[in-house]
Amino acid sequence: MSKTLFITGASSGIGAATARAAIAAGHKTSLVARSEDKLAELVSELGEDNAIALPADVTDVEAQVSAFEAATTRFGRIDAVFANAGLGATDKGTEGGDIDNFRTMIDVNIFALTVTCKLAIPHLKDSKGHLLLTGSRAGHATLPGSVYGATKWFVRGYAENLSAELGEYGVRVTNINPGMVDTPFFDEEKPDALRPEDIADAVIFALDRPANVSIPSIQIYPMR
Repeated sequence: MSKTLFITGASSGIGAATARAAIAAGHKTSLVARSEDKLAELVSELGEDNAIALPADVTDVEAQVSAFEAATTRFGRIDAVFANAGLGATDKGTEGGDIDNFRTMIDVNIFALTVTCKLAIPHLKDSKGHLLLTGSRAGHATLPGSVYGATKWFVRGYAENLSAELGEYGVRVTNINPGMVDTPFFDEEKPDALRPEDIADAVIFALDRPANVSIPSIQIYPMR
């Protein structure tokens, strides 16, 4: 059955790959990211019948509210939300890290994520839908002083808390935890890393399970 999927961080990397995989699986997509030009190119590739571009900074609450309203107006409902927008660290650890980067990571990886989830919940209750969050292997490991890793530990715990909150309404929650993925997240290519399409496949796998099947967490790591 065709579903409507709302994706943040959709202009490149995992978000864009998931949009392509969703369309290939017969779904519709609402695409949220800051880059209006990249979103327009992606919608042109996917087809305007299948996708809508919703340029927005996820740390801007009103921008997210408007994006959800536009997605609902366009497709009538939202069956799944993939809270995928995220930001990495510019330097390792806490002592060597940059304070402005700490603030921006926390705003994007934690605050904006909670806003996306809060705004998604009424829609997903109506559709008995699916909430997916991008975590990380960093949320399953101890990385010395890593503020980024700590934000992903938050995602791990938050996903479990959301599942406890939403299960009685028939809403599924899945935490997608990639290892290293070769995306624009990094400044240089990572030939031994996963591809964005590997993560997109996992998202669509979880999304397309029967309604009686819940997959709380998926770990996807590269083979070394």
